Amino acid sequence: MKEFFEPVTVGELTLRNRLVMAPMTRSRARRGGLVGELTAEYYGQRSGAGLIIAEGTQPCVLGQGYIDTPGLHSPEQAAAWRLVTGEVHRRGGRIFVQLMHAGRIGHPILYPGGELPIAPSAIPSGEQLYTPDGMLDHPTPREMTMADIARAVEDFVAAARYAIDADFDGVELHGASGYLIHQFLSDNTNRRTDAYGGSVDRRIRFAVEVAQAVADAIGPARTGIRISPRIAYNGIDESDSEILYTELARALAPLGLAYLHVSENDTRDITKLLRAEWPGTLILNPHPRGGDDPATVEEGLEALRSGLADAIAYGRLWLANPDLPARIAAGGPYTEADPATFYGGDHRGYTDYPALTEGDAR
Repeated sequence: MKEFFEPVTVGELTLRNRLVMAPMTRSRARRGGLVGELTAEYYGQRSGAGLIIAEGTQPCVLGQGYIDTPGLHSPEQAAAWRLVTGEVHRRGGRIFVQLMHAGRIGHPILYPGGELPIAPSAIPSGEQLYTPDGMLDHPTPREMTMADIARAVEDFVAAARYAIDADFDGVELHGASGYLIHQFLSDNTNRRTDAYGGSVDRRIRFAVEVAQAVADAIGPARTGIRISPRIAYNGIDESDSEILYTELARALAPLGLAYLHVSENDTRDITKLLRAEWPGTLILNPHPRGGDDPATVEEGLEALRSGLADAIAYGRLWLANPDLPARIAAGGPYTEADPATFYGGDHRGYTDYPALTEGDAR
């Protein structure tokens, strides 16, 4: 297991290990998209990670896709996040925040003005929004104008600046899982006929423009991006994933970003293509089997040993094992996560997962 504990470079940072905490929505923000002391404790407990990537955080009001998710588009939100970054840094950790514009994965009830969510094209997701009062169908989004596209790029930039003001070590752009950047990439959600739709080089344009603008604003060493080739989530159905992501990696490579974060879904073939194209640090959320089972320690270790990845991102393993590096070093055991407490609620299933004791170690 020693490969997990070798240092690795991300941007200008040297991480103490190659274990990354993947971004996971937990829906525990307060009114106004503000995080609190409980969130600071949650991430602080996991500061043994080489890098924490904090949960998807909306860069603007219309970027919100779920209830009780945090934002980074106001001074008050940045001040609240400073509690989190301060606690992680106090414990010796490093933390990026994931900037997630949900695009069509939203609903008018989330927005003060009751606006429609926006997207590359006016195509509904076919999915639903959870609310305490029941499920609501996502509406047909409003197709973005050129002015909307420019404003969305500006929103990502403004949120990135707020992130640095909040003392994050950097930001990750969420280009995966069917959210706005991914909606521009996929040919079943982007039916535009202008400079942002149609051919692959046009569908990747928004992702590249956002990455370039954010890198210009806060520095490429503080900017990463996450992608999820061929994932069938939030209504995504790509027909040309191999070409699409190869071209995206080629277009992003000259920017000198801190990392490319690849979330697999039985897509090891594409991961290998991306590894060959990407000149910098590649973080892998390994999932060579597909399905809903969480990635295993062994799968991550194999990816490191083969050179396929430079660091490994885990989700559920970090959720239920706040001291994951110690558990890996000890050979386990690993606590199972409780799905009933994934989203919303209080400290239960959030900050009350126990740390390893000497008697637990194998």
